[in-house]
Amino acid sequence: MFSLIQSASVYGVDGKRISVEVDIASGLPQVNIVGLPDPAVRESVERVRAALKNSGFTFPMDRITVNLAPADLRKEGTSFDLAIAAGILTSSGQISAVPFEHTLLIGELSLNGSVRPVAGVLAMIEQAKQSGITRVLLPHGNVKEAAWISGMELFALSHLKELDLQKNKQNGWDHIQEPPMGIRSNIGLNSGATNELHTGIGDYGDVIGQHQAKRAMLIAAAGKHNLILNGPPGTGKTMMIRRLPGIMPSLTEQEALEVTKIYSVAGKLTESSQGLITHPPFRAPHHTISAGGLIGGGSIPKPGEVTLAHRGVLFLDELPEFPRQVLEVMRQPLEDRIVSISRSKAVFQFPANIMLAASFNPCPCGYYGHEYGDKRCICSASAISRYRSKISGPLLDRIDLHLEVPRPISFDSAQTGPSLTSAQMRQMVVAARSFQYERLTGHGTLFNGDLSASALRKTVNLRPEASSLLENAFEALGISMRAYDRMLKLARTIADLEASETVEAEHVAEAIQYRRIDNPQHW
Repeated sequence: MFSLIQSASVYGVDGKRISVEVDIASGLPQVNIVGLPDPAVRESVERVRAALKNSGFTFPMDRITVNLAPADLRKEGTSFDLAIAAGILTSSGQISAVPFEHTLLIGELSLNGSVRPVAGVLAMIEQAKQSGITRVLLPHGNVKEAAWISGMELFALSHLKELDLQKNKQNGWDHIQEPPMGIRSNIGLNSGATNELHTGIGDYGDVIGQHQAKRAMLIAAAGKHNLILNGPPGTGKTMMIRRLPGIMPSLTEQEALEVTKIYSVAGKLTESSQGLITHPPFRAPHHTISAGGLIGGGSIPKPGEVTLAHRGVLFLDELPEFPRQVLEVMRQPLEDRIVSISRSKAVFQFPANIMLAASFNPCPCGYYGHEYGDKRCICSASAISRYRSKISGPLLDRIDLHLEVPRPISFDSAQTGPSLTSAQMRQMVVAARSFQYERLTGHGTLFNGDLSASALRKTVNLRPEASSLLENAFEALGISMRAYDRMLKLARTIADLEASETVEAEHVAEAIQYRRIDNPQHW
């Protein structure tokens, strides 16, 4: 007999509907899985065989053929186990096939018949909804993330024996309720609470001095600008960047769904998670990471750190310690906000709308140009040149804020001036973003840092004296047109922090000082 069960897999960060066709015919007992399965899929035969036996079912001693369609796509993972088991049971007449019509089945089986959670459920259900499927059977461990897809009937299984509704005298499977609308409405721009993922990151109010660096953090968060900090060891570069998530507002519901889907595909959602990731992610990979680990890779590519930081912050600490070829792969994502990975049969695109934050020392020992006390630079000129050459001019050109973080002259001088807390800075960021959202609606983005050149010139509202100052800086500093536009975006964000409709000369003057290390030769 023949049966057809719908299942799904993940390609890139998107779900793909897979039809599981099962045919049982007379012949020597054997099971063949066709349709380009990977080892994990082929091994599902043994998992399904044991799970059926230990759940009170009979594994047919016939010739069983399982086809995963479309057959020209490589299949990987364990999400097909439940569908294959259901296909064998319906084909052999052990359970009715009627309950599985227009139903998607997702789940991995253990040998005792328990249904285990799988990665990428959010992407699979989203695609199933788009293709017209109305019901989904999935593991209990994936309930919290799946419930955020509205308009779908979701049913949770804990054991394979629950498939047989008649034998277990069930009226139906365990139905999952969608999150209440009140919970959905709490996600958005005006939410100032810090996400539980970022508790313990510290408060900017605890930072002594470094007021200009904190000002740079504020501007970067308000307009979603890339930034880089340069300075000797111990001046607080890493500490201040790690506090950045504390001043960023929560994600909108759509943004939260995007980020949660990425983490679901990457298998980074735990059973204890509360469903949606509601605050911008913060990723800080070690400098030993490979290019594939940074932007993604594999035969069927998986998301890299750039994509995991989508809608959040990617922090590259000690930037020159990263291999140059790894850093250079960042150019295209920073410009296009997507990562494109080509394979022989397909091109995979991953979202990469990130805010890049980086820090580095002026030389390998860290004290070049910042000698004090017994701290003296011991690096040769060639060593300093090699160190700085890791960061190319084109990469620096894509970073908006370049700031030197010096060591305070004295402890008393470090404590001068009021110190803004993270809560106060977050309120300023929310106000500035609201101001720019009203202006940028209809221009393809809601952040100054993401504006295209044409949209920038339509919305910047630059005063004549500010324009003249910017043109003089362009000629005097010898910057590129890309750097010119980024300086203009920066000035627009500074104006937004002051709720100014126009960009004044003082806004441009402040933006100009954040291009101090535009050319590595001037460090």
